[in-house]
Amino acid sequence: MLARTAVALALLSVVIHVQLAASFYLPGVAPKVFKDGDELVLKVQTLASPESSLQFDYYQLPYCQPEHIVDVVENLGEALAGDKARTSPYIATVKESKYCQTVCRRLFSPQEMEEFQDFSMLEYRANMRLDNLPLAQLHTFAYAEDATSDSFVEYKLGFPVAIRDDASDAPISGVQPVADPDHLMLSNHLRFRILYHPVHESGMSDKSASGLLIVGFQVDPYSVKHTYSGVWNDDCAPNCPLNTCDRNQIVQPHDRIPVSANKGQVEVIFTYDIEWQESDVKWASRWDVYLNMKNDEIHWFSIVNSFIVLAFLSAIVAIILIRILRRDLAMYNELRQDEETSEDIKEETGWKLVYADVFRKPSNAQILSVLAGSGAQLVFMTLLTLGCASTGFLSPSNRGSLVIAFLSFFMLSGVLAGYTSARSAKTLGEVNQFNITVLTSLVSPGVVFTIFFIINFMVWIRGSSGAVPFGTLVAITLLWFCVSVPLTFLGAFLGFRRDPVKFPVRVNSIPRQVPPQPWYLSYPVTMALAGLLPFGAVFVELFFILTSIWQHKFYYMFGFLALVFVIFLITAAEISVVLCYLQLCSEDYKWWWRAFTHGGSAAIYVFLYGVYHWSLRINADDFVSSFVYFGYMTMVCWLLFLAMGFVGIAVCFFFVSKIYGAVKID
Repeated sequence: MLARTAVALALLSVVIHVQLAASFYLPGVAPKVFKDGDELVLKVQTLASPESSLQFDYYQLPYCQPEHIVDVVENLGEALAGDKARTSPYIATVKESKYCQTVCRRLFSPQEMEEFQDFSMLEYRANMRLDNLPLAQLHTFAYAEDATSDSFVEYKLGFPVAIRDDASDAPISGVQPVADPDHLMLSNHLRFRILYHPVHESGMSDKSASGLLIVGFQVDPYSVKHTYSGVWNDDCAPNCPLNTCDRNQIVQPHDRIPVSANKGQVEVIFTYDIEWQESDVKWASRWDVYLNMKNDEIHWFSIVNSFIVLAFLSAIVAIILIRILRRDLAMYNELRQDEETSEDIKEETGWKLVYADVFRKPSNAQILSVLAGSGAQLVFMTLLTLGCASTGFLSPSNRGSLVIAFLSFFMLSGVLAGYTSARSAKTLGEVNQFNITVLTSLVSPGVVFTIFFIINFMVWIRGSSGAVPFGTLVAITLLWFCVSVPLTFLGAFLGFRRDPVKFPVRVNSIPRQVPPQPWYLSYPVTMALAGLLPFGAVFVELFFILTSIWQHKFYYMFGFLALVFVIFLITAAEISVVLCYLQLCSEDYKWWWRAFTHGGSAAIYVFLYGVYHWSLRINADDFVSSFVYFGYMTMVCWLLFLAMGFVGIAVCFFFVSKIYGAVKID
């Protein structure tokens, strides 16, 4: 009966995840064909800044609004990431270029201009999207002043709230913030450029098919102090007569609008242009410009650096296993008649002296089993997610898919967490099966949920659009208790039914006294060394990950990331084995917790690197922004500590079992 119930729960979890995936549309999977004359509503999203970890709703600033604002349906991943979209007053008609379209006229008070000023000083950019393509501003950079030199084009998402006061209308993003707001000009005129590719040339249907596919969405922002004759009529939009432009021409030379709050009441007229351009870009390649990485050589350098660290550690492990251990085992197992010689061998190879204590039950074995189970769950989840991402299933064009994959794999791998905790606890002699199962279900997810809830509360108080709605939090909680917890109990049930792992040697009833340890084997020293080498293998890729997350850029180098993560796992495993061997040679048999913490110690270096990144990239004057940053870094490092801790204790247990199993003692 219990087995049938377990199978039913597993099938139920699969059905729930299938229904979850089916109930949310993942954009970007199928192309959408547009016909001539179709009306398109440009969607607005968030205000995001590379100087702050907080993002805000587009209408947080007093921009022009449509008569009715409609929220675009989002999936669970988009809701958790704060990637919300809403309708805007910007309208485009397929293949109809038009200029100087009036959106609205606003009279801004000094307080409203101060809002624009605050956002401009922090380099906030307004994000929009059309047909699932994010709005981007193109910047062309040359390596030299010579026009014939190589150059590259960089896409920056969205348009800046304010632009620099110079002849080129260059955005302020990417340079040091401008201290004087009089040199920042409000972006009130947007020239949208929509690139399209004819359907009949796309190879997706027959040549007689009509319509087009949108393959690009670009913008050029301007600051224009529009002028007009007579009295303004609000009903004239979108074709209001302006002296600075008309419907048939581009904006004429003009004055600009500073975002300074010291100018009194400011009149601002928001306008836009729509340009349609045919492009040779295929629909399947339209995301390439966003995902193009101009620094592939740096990623390859990261891989080479990681392999060097891995080769160094592998050589050390090979020396220990092949030369030292093989020699020690051969000498120890050789039958000796001379008691004095036998004693010399024991003194020469101290790790064999603790054979009767090496598998002694550690302190807090229950907690160790719970943490090991949670770590196994996280390692399995990460490998599955990186595998799917590396094969292209989790493209950024499928908004929210990465978050959904993390959640789905985490829930389903609860079986592995329960099984690992149960087998570990039974092997270590723990008898309270219910407590171990409950703790495995609640401790690791509970810490993450608590941190996330506190962060979400702070963000909600601040009024950021990144706050997750209450309904979404309820949905996550239901998934946790209705899917993850039952699957964890299923795994624990299967684990406790198995026999415990048999140790190769017996444990004495009286523990051996641990002699004084040399300073280089003290806990702080070994922790520092254990985390340094694995971190050194991944720190380059970590820079790109943090930059992509907090600088609001796309990260799509999952192939590199998967390879680096595997190297990270192997490096952490090898350094854990080396330190475990040195500890045993020093006749210290209390290796269980050290193996776990040595494996997870790389998380400490990741957190310290996060502090360094924060000091360079994030506005330290904003408490909530810094709180959000460190809250998420704490959450990630906690999960990383558990995952790598499991790797450390798993390989050390295998190593210790093998070497003591080869010793002929009994």
